Amino acid sequence: RAAEWQLDQPAWSGRLRITAKGSTAFIKLEDKTSGELFAQAPVEQFPGIAVEGVTDSSRYFVIRIEDGNGRRAFIGVGFVDRGDAFDFNVALQDHFKWVRQQSELARQAQDLEQGPKLDLGFKEGQTIKLNIANMKKREGGTGSTRPRPAVPGGLSLLPPPPGGKSGSGERPAPLSTPAQLPGTPITDSLLSWPQPTAAPAADVWGDFTKASG
Repeated sequence: RAAEWQLDQPAWSGRLRITAKGSTAFIKLEDKTSGELFAQAPVEQFPGIAVEGVTDSSRYFVIRIEDGNGRRAFIGVGFVDRGDAFDFNVALQDHFKWVRQQSELARQAQDLEQGPKLDLGFKEGQTIKLNIANMKKREGGTGSTRPRPAVPGGLSLLPPPPGGKSGSGERPAPLSTPAQLPGTPITDSLLSWPQPTAAPAADVWGDFTKASG
């Protein structure tokens, strides 16, 4: 109980700092001016015997300090501000939460290494069958194919696209005789195109090869 302590006359006052090395947290009591270490309490688990709260206050704790030579002592510490006591608790809880997470990750990694490994390779003579929709299997190269209509000259015409049928439903026959274009006479069954007109006598633009610059 903190009420049994001499709270009005503490034996020492300073600052408290929590550090960590590996999975162990260290509660360090330091001089608030010089930072000299007064005492430290290694904490290997929390809650545990290294840090215990009192029954009559949330601002006071009992910690187990060690000097590194095997000597230990239990002392009482308290915080003037209740918020500092809350931060003290949260700092220890966060550290050991991280320790548990690291231990769980290491255990899972070890289980994966020791567990049986899957062999996804094909065994000798093993085959698989794939069923692909909308694909017809051709047996022996004698599958039925749709013939394309032939036209004179060895060319083949592709079938019309869906919905592209002509109004009469019939294909136009190839031209056997030359068609007559409007305004163009036909001579000897050959199309006679208009002859190019003669160039004008004088070049209105002049000779470009004599242009300066």
